[in-house]
Amino acid sequence: MLSLIKFPRVFSINQVPKVYHEDSIISGYRHPRSSATDCILSLFQMTNETLNIWTHFLPTWYFLWKLVTVVLMQQGWQDSFTWPLMVFLLSCCIYPLASSCAHTFSTMSPRARHICFFFDYGALSFYSLGAAVVYSFYAFPDKWVNSSFHQWYIPIATANTVVCTVLACYSRLGFPFLQYNGDFVKRLPGNPSFSKFFRILAFGYPCLFDNIPLFYRVFLCTGDGCTDNDTNILHYKHIGLALLTGFLFATRLPERLAPGSFDYIGHSHQLFHVCGILGTHFQMLAVEQDMVTRRPWLTANAMPVSFANSLGPALLCVVVNLIIICFFSLPLLSGPACQKSKEGQNKKKAATKVCSCY
Repeated sequence: MLSLIKFPRVFSINQVPKVYHEDSIISGYRHPRSSATDCILSLFQMTNETLNIWTHFLPTWYFLWKLVTVVLMQQGWQDSFTWPLMVFLLSCCIYPLASSCAHTFSTMSPRARHICFFFDYGALSFYSLGAAVVYSFYAFPDKWVNSSFHQWYIPIATANTVVCTVLACYSRLGFPFLQYNGDFVKRLPGNPSFSKFFRILAFGYPCLFDNIPLFYRVFLCTGDGCTDNDTNILHYKHIGLALLTGFLFATRLPERLAPGSFDYIGHSHQLFHVCGILGTHFQMLAVEQDMVTRRPWLTANAMPVSFANSLGPALLCVVVNLIIICFFSLPLLSGPACQKSKEGQNKKKAATKVCSCY
């Protein structure tokens, strides 16, 4: 059946607008004005985005199955001690789904590209909160439980999600109405590395903060109250993969070493996706094991799980992130549509022209 379908044409880097360019990726670009149908069809042809999409779309269903298992089969919604795990698993479903959708539909227009990745950033910041919530109730070392840091951990993590989303969205275009509006949209930094610095900061800082109790537990803590159990092996695996994920995102290896050689298979963003999902998998296994093995002690000694310290912050994060995304997207949605030239009416001819509408 696929042989009967006419797939969209792919292009080289000099045939698409600069906003679509990826460092050291030379070929495999989709049409810069793809229709929604073209975007979906591109899932079944080889482009430089195909594996980016599938490496996050397929794991979404795995994490959704885990969430449904907890909520329905294990009646987790009736047990408040399971609520942090539900928040975490929900975030594990949302961030790969948002990422795969962003990569799928980001070539519909430059405006759509920015908005798609605004949602991607919001989903990642929600995931950082999900990790903080589940760490707070299951992974904190015994000696830190009920400490001042523990009591402020979730409120700070919630605030971090706001900072994360704002910085990440800012890294694309700057501040709406100040540095771009509906009539003129321009990339904020003249140097793409400036944009990337803000993005690394946006996601690196919440990740480091969330893992403070875990780093202390597995690397620094000695003596009584250090929660030294078999689960630490899974935490080691998650931490190792998280560091590798950050390294791949920051360095753009291996494509920087051989531009054009990894356009379709093996470039850093694909490896970043794979390592990120594997890290999330081991993170999930670790917190599930901590939840089961430490439950008697935590129930007796730790603060109880409530709506205000688990589901409430998650709901607040979603609402605030949606407001931030709308704030950054509003000038793009209200701006005039790009005027089509005669050449622009022909997709094949338009592909070689850089659209002036950002």
